[in-house]
Amino acid sequence: MNPIQRWTLRSGTTLFLQASAALARPQRLASVSSATMGTFGSLVARLRGVTPVDDPESLGRAWQQGFAATKEVPVVGTDGDSAYGEIHTVCPLRGTGDLDACHRMMAYDRAVVAAAGGTFEVVRSQASPGVEFCEVAMHLTPRASGNT
Repeated sequence: MNPIQRWTLRSGTTLFLQASAALARPQRLASVSSATMGTFGSLVARLRGVTPVDDPESLGRAWQQGFAATKEVPVVGTDGDSAYGEIHTVCPLRGTGDLDACHRMMAYDRAVVAAAGGTFEVVRSQASPGVEFCEVAMHLTPRASGNT
């Protein structure tokens, strides 16, 4: 990626996050924000070919497919049926204490992980004062089998 492409990607991401945070912060727009972010996450997952997976390593990689720069969202470990990641992209909510807005913005991540057959959990949010990056967990959802 050349410098102009990197700048464009970084600027676009920053602008998208600022707009998302502005939509997520007012309580009166909570349902609009959650629906918008979830729909966008589902669309990106579909466009990037995210499909159900069977192991936590694949679940972490599927979550990363929702982002343009995977180095900003490293998967830092797995155990059992879970993958653990971090979000290093600076969020406009950083330090605000607005965990409700964070939850609404993370509807994007929940939708991407759901497309891979999992659930998404924010363990620690950079919206909390003093937290510099988000810590997240992704858990595989048991699939219903045809055998009953």
